[in-house]
Amino acid sequence: MNYQDLMYWHLSTVLPAALLGGLLLAFAKGTPVHRLLGKIYMMLTLLTAIITLFMSAEVGPTLLNHFGFIHLFSLLVLITVPRAYIAAKNHDVTSHKYSMLSMYIGAVLIAGSFTLMPGRYLHGVLFS
Repeated sequence: MNYQDLMYWHLSTVLPAALLGGLLLAFAKGTPVHRLLGKIYMMLTLLTAIITLFMSAEVGPTLLNHFGFIHLFSLLVLITVPRAYIAAKNHDVTSHKYSMLSMYIGAVLIAGSFTLMPGRYLHGVLFS
């Protein structure tokens, strides 16, 4: 699969995840709808993180000529989602809340803002 295909798969998972995550943070917690949408959100974010591991870093220094600093957000998701899921299953609301909020801020808002930097694919699409 080429880089552009990966980019489209990435965008098709991360955009709905970003919207869904924002809705989950804004509305009532613990409801059956929240639990269902939360599982969908977690699956989307995990899929997004896995996809990004196959995408090589295009900006900045790399490790093994592939991984860049942006991949740290993928690791954040791969660690945080299972922790948050287990916390929710164990009714540890505080840990679940902290995990989900930190992941949304780090992996969606901060990493998402990096995609708008010059040299990044989405910057070229939006501002060229």
